[in-house]
Amino acid sequence: MNPPHDLETLQLETLAVRAGTHRSQFNEHSEGLYLTSSFVFDNAAQAAARFSGAEPGNVYARFTNPTVSALQERLAALEGAESCIATASGMSAIMAMVMALLQSGDHIVCSRGVFGATQQLLGTIMPRFGIRTTFVRTTDLNAYRAAIEPATKLIFIETPSNPLTEVADIAALADIAHAAGALLAVDNCFCSPALQLPLQMGADIVVHSATKYLDGQGRVLGGAVLGSKAIGEEMLKFLRTAGPSLSPFNAWVILKGLETLRIRMQAQSAAALELATWLETRPWVERVYYPGLASHPQHALAMRQQSAGGAIVSFEVKGGREEAWRLVDATRVLSITANLGDTKSTITHPSTTTHGRISDEARAEAGIRENLLRVAVGLEAQQDLRADLERWTY
Repeated sequence: MNPPHDLETLQLETLAVRAGTHRSQFNEHSEGLYLTSSFVFDNAAQAAARFSGAEPGNVYARFTNPTVSALQERLAALEGAESCIATASGMSAIMAMVMALLQSGDHIVCSRGVFGATQQLLGTIMPRFGIRTTFVRTTDLNAYRAAIEPATKLIFIETPSNPLTEVADIAALADIAHAAGALLAVDNCFCSPALQLPLQMGADIVVHSATKYLDGQGRVLGGAVLGSKAIGEEMLKFLRTAGPSLSPFNAWVILKGLETLRIRMQAQSAAALELATWLETRPWVERVYYPGLASHPQHALAMRQQSAGGAIVSFEVKGGREEAWRLVDATRVLSITANLGDTKSTITHPSTTTHGRISDEARAEAGIRENLLRVAVGLEAQQDLRADLERWTY
């Protein structure tokens, strides 16, 4: 059996393929898939020691499984985190983070430019448990400062944001959070560790919907919360009891997805920049939102924080919902679905899909207009994507 890897000396591409690999007695090359709900102990004393935590080892797949552990170890290596706790989905990751680290009476400051379900969770569901959230403009540092209260325990941001790709200043917000005695959590879904490492910029927590780029092929659901050992311990306590656990099969699929993460993100980011540049030349386009474009308001900041612009391009067509829907309905190559991070390019109308359940006021405040469309660029030929997006004008 090969000796353990010295992770500190390996590059991200190598970590994405090798980290978290622990071969069994069969010395398998691909990571093992352990489809079992429980594990057998040698004797009663070992069972007691495992359940109490006095002895390390697998107990029950709700909170310990070798395949899930392999994914957690690999993703932690990629993000440069001390710990990683995998969950059933991206939203369960956010929910578990809040429930594990906060309590009734605590307060969150959240960027307004977040996924619609995140707004619903923090703005509608968590107040039932006494945890309040104030939403502020993603890019306005003074708004974060003004929103902080004595009870503020967490600042939560998406950067780039969904769907307008607004870029928040991670290092500055880390300083603001820490000065207030709060934590900074960053949803790193749009970039993944292939393009952005929030913990290196001062963030305390990274959250992922592993459903997106970490899997990369639209196959399974998954989520993750990464941070310090102490944060991981609190997360594990919640996961063990509440059970929003990642299945071993999904963990295995995401492990295989991570192997191609860097090469996919590089290719999709390059394609997205090319498509965004082309969209800016179209007479039927009112505005393009993409961090890699010089026209993006936070372009300079994005290029400091990210190694590329990412694969999400949003744009406004001239007109309203009717024109936007006509463009969507005319496509034959792009998939009409709200998911993203896939090798297949997708297109959606955020106002009526990803952000359709939030209030009209909240959409207006977030800048999500009826003529806005979001494209998650995949790996198809550029000329085919262009022709598909322009089909509605024929």
